[in-house]
Amino acid sequence: MQEDQFFREHLDARAIYRAIKDAVREIGAAQIRISKSQIGFYRRHPFASVWKPGQYLHGKVPPLALSIYLLRRDRSSRWKEVTEAKPGRYTHHMELRSANDIDEEVRLLLVEAWKAAD
Repeated sequence: MQEDQFFREHLDARAIYRAIKDAVREIGAAQIRISKSQIGFYRRHPFASVWKPGQYLHGKVPPLALSIYLLRRDRSSRWKEVTEAKPGRYTHHMELRSANDIDEEVRLLLVEAWKAAD
């Protein structure tokens, strides 16, 4: 699957994704894997992914969600949900409504996750 297919009817989500992709490119090399359900960013291990909440939820949902994988629980109030997938491995989910949501805080968290994924 290609990016165009993933975002076929979701132009608002595509613009947000491009901001995330640009932020990741500024950090360093990463592999992008696209599936029907998400787009993942990888080094040796995954460090972030994006997905469309409307694909799973009904009602008023944001165009895109960002999941960042950290070795610690981040206490930011921006997280919609934080889970400990494995001991010491935390998945943080953030709702994104515009490309402006990819600010310095998110960029720093992506850097942290990118470093931990090697």
